Amino acid sequence: MTKMMAKTKTPGKALPAGIGKVLKRLHYPLEVIVLCVRWYVAYSLSLRNLEEMMAERGIEVDHSSVHRWVIKLVPLFEKAFRRHKRPVGKSWRMDETYVKVKGQWKYLYRAVDRQGNTVDFLLRAHRDKAAARRYLEKAIDRNSEPDTITVDKSGANLAALEALNTERSTPIKVRQNKYLNNIVEQDHRAIKRIIKPMMGSVCSHHPGGHRTQ
Repeated sequence: MTKMMAKTKTPGKALPAGIGKVLKRLHYPLEVIVLCVRWYVAYSLSLRNLEEMMAERGIEVDHSSVHRWVIKLVPLFEKAFRRHKRPVGKSWRMDETYVKVKGQWKYLYRAVDRQGNTVDFLLRAHRDKAAARRYLEKAIDRNSEPDTITVDKSGANLAALEALNTERSTPIKVRQNKYLNNIVEQDHRAIKRIIKPMMGSVCSHHPGGHRTQ
């Protein structure tokens, strides 16, 4: 197949201003950039995998270019998508798991609603009451307040919820039930299946973790 050197393409007017400005400085078609970023985030693909996949489609793009696109665009896409995020349910399942971020182990705090929709996420260096409370404050601030939050047997998560409830006129109902929390634990396992082939190296802009190699 004859190789095609991609040229700059003006982003569509529908794109948010911040994303449009960044894309104008990147010397590849919008479709190529968005596809590479999407595949990198969604699947267990390395940067070099994407370089080879683009080459098979006649597009010459270096893996380092894809890396720059991910670093520049993922935070902007997340910010834009958050504005259009559907409301989550009133019953949350909260849990945390261990992931490697740029070579260091971190705790990924996440919650999903009863239907499995992600409420929010937060990466912290420690698994303690302060980390759990910071996550809860962030999640509640960005979403409608839940009626119920289910946690496992983590004392730190329970302590954070109890402390939060002392400051609320209408306390959040707290349940400790490992069985009901299976939905978020299974979701964490799916995230780790994506991260593991990339040796657990991720960046911190996404609940699933963005890999950096």
